Amino acid sequence: MVATSSTIAVAIGFAAWAYAASSQSQSAPQPGATAAQSLPPQAVFVDPRSFAVLGNNGPFRESSFTQLFNPTNTTPPFFQVFHADFLKILGPGATIRAVAANPTFAFAHEAPIWLPDTDEVTFASNDGGALGMSDIDHNNQVSKISLKEVEAAIAKAGRSHAPVNVSVTKLELPDTIQMTNGGTGPFFGNLILVNSGRGPLPPSVALVNPSPPHNATVLLDNFFGRQFNSLNDVKIRPGTNTLFFTDVTYGFLNHFRPLPLMPNQVYRLEPDTRRVRVVADGFDRCNGIAFSRDGKTAFVTDTGANAGFLGNNQTQPATIYAFDVDPKTEAFTNRRVFAYVDTGIADGVQLDAEDNLYAGCGDGVQVWNSEGTLLGKFFLGTTSANLVFAGDRRLVIMAETAIYFAEIAARANKLFFP
Repeated sequence: MVATSSTIAVAIGFAAWAYAASSQSQSAPQPGATAAQSLPPQAVFVDPRSFAVLGNNGPFRESSFTQLFNPTNTTPPFFQVFHADFLKILGPGATIRAVAANPTFAFAHEAPIWLPDTDEVTFASNDGGALGMSDIDHNNQVSKISLKEVEAAIAKAGRSHAPVNVSVTKLELPDTIQMTNGGTGPFFGNLILVNSGRGPLPPSVALVNPSPPHNATVLLDNFFGRQFNSLNDVKIRPGTNTLFFTDVTYGFLNHFRPLPLMPNQVYRLEPDTRRVRVVADGFDRCNGIAFSRDGKTAFVTDTGANAGFLGNNQTQPATIYAFDVDPKTEAFTNRRVFAYVDTGIADGVQLDAEDNLYAGCGDGVQVWNSEGTLLGKFFLGTTSANLVFAGDRRLVIMAETAIYFAEIAARANKLFFP
């Protein structure tokens, strides 16, 4: 979660959805493109050499939050290709479009979880930010869409890339679930939700039945008697049933949580024994978390550049860090920079089966290979806070007032357990 108080991002987001049906401007591949690989219809190639030197009077950006990098002036949504390897992720027939939208409500913020049994995706609305309709007196909302309905609507639309707008169903959750911001799973068939808490109501890690009556089991709501700040994101480490989650002060910075009591840290939780401990610290504001396919490398985003009511500060981190996971203690060691984001901050993160890393950023979803090279972007023209693979070749992207659906070639990294 980050604070999304700027109405600029929301306005751009609706405009991107509204004009998604318009013709896409497309530039021919510049020098450096792979001749053997053709661009998908919605893709634009931008050779890094074309903007390596802008000159004394060049079009430099002053803000990574309000000025997006779109040198071809292509209408979103589209695929912005910086490296030929991004075409392997996309495939020749890649498409992207909005599949649900509500310009007055940031219903699609974070916590996306794909449910294989029903082919549905659950997600949470913005908690405390712009158009979230939640604050210290009002809880946020967890909802779902049916991908069967999405695919039927796309089939009806034919070959057009025009947006569709499927129904969004609210989940009626118990009062123990307050301000959901992160989610993963399923875990033995249940949603794993991490909740930021609201006012004096504690942040928590909980298991929630995705089917009515959506009964919930809270696994953890304190650290040896102290409330967490506001839990943000969660993942299961591959090959284990151990949960790792981030805790950060955005609840306070969004005016719905009291003064923080602890540092911003990453925690490890054993669901069976409920033992909890810190595995990484030293962050400005730790946020998204993910693991490589083999579970040996952890990735944590630091979104310190976004400080809620304190404003944005481009000299603070907008950085993804990589860590080795100790094979015995599971502590995060050998911290190093994986990537620094050019637009906004990197919020939620996911990896595919080839360990390419996808992050929700200020202009959509950005993708790096395992070495930290930026390959390309799912350019939405607005902020995405998170995303999830819905099995192989389907990517569901949260964009606050809209949900985007990309059909691509990449295969999914397993998130559920067992």
